[in-house]
Amino acid sequence: MTAPRFGFFFWPYEPALVERMVRLGESQGWDLVGVADTPGNAMDVWVALTQAALLTTRVRLASCVTNLATRDPAITAGAAVSLDRLSGGRFVLGVGAGHSGVVNVGRRPALPAELRDGVARLRGLLEGDRRVPVYAAASGPEALRAAGAAADGAFVNYGLGAAETAHARALLAEGTAQAGRAADGLDTWFIACLDVSERRETAFAQLGNILGFVAAYILGPAPAARGVPAELIPAIAELRRQYTTRRREMDPGLVKRLGLFDYLRTRLAVAGTPEDCAEQTQAAVAAGATNLMFTVSLAADPLRTVDLFGRHVLRR
Repeated sequence: MTAPRFGFFFWPYEPALVERMVRLGESQGWDLVGVADTPGNAMDVWVALTQAALLTTRVRLASCVTNLATRDPAITAGAAVSLDRLSGGRFVLGVGAGHSGVVNVGRRPALPAELRDGVARLRGLLEGDRRVPVYAAASGPEALRAAGAAADGAFVNYGLGAAETAHARALLAEGTAQAGRAADGLDTWFIACLDVSERRETAFAQLGNILGFVAAYILGPAPAARGVPAELIPAIAELRRQYTTRRREMDPGLVKRLGLFDYLRTRLAVAGTPEDCAEQTQAAVAAGATNLMFTVSLAADPLRTVDLFGRHVLRR
């Protein structure tokens, strides 16, 4: 078994945060640092990634993730090549169907077939002497198959347990088989929410924001088919009805009032004290999430979260 790899991505609220986050990722030895595409919530993804490329020399950088609905693949390909040249070949183009990146501007997410076609088109546009790898973000069955069929890698947002990781890997493998590709050639990362603090209560205080944001779109469309226990399905439906993609309107207490906090935290997050997070990370790796890409976008203190995990968990 190869050593696990670790990355994080964040919403780039302002340039000072971008600078501190990417410098921390580089100095602590993280494998991948990503920037989210979330209009209305943060800076433009390409502006932030350009800043990141100029401030780092080692760590790989990723769009985590942009989308095919608001940005034409040909334009995105040009931006990706430019970023890759600027960073010295360190860029990974992450794309997905779209969540806040499309909802916040009144567009609809791409369908799984559109995701597969868009990823294939991007890979074709990016062929060359130094090809930029294209990773697809996926959670639903058809999107996972599409990622397996068309992408160089996958950002899987489905859960950290053994059942969830095995289910996701099986669907990715179905996609690679349908396309006549080797399943072991797909670089797969599992996404998890991360919030770390010296006090468990502090780490949990705002965790409901990211849990609701993530669960509504990865579990909400078909909760029974996505492994949600029957008794929690009505609450997931209510979460999907009430949640928002806009940061300033989020309610961290919503998932607790709906009785979903513990279930979603266990399935989708690594959170608590550094010791808590070390144990949860070890369990996730043992369950099959061998490469972990953490979202710290809505952590109570994103910079502190990355720093604590880097100093107390990553170095182990």
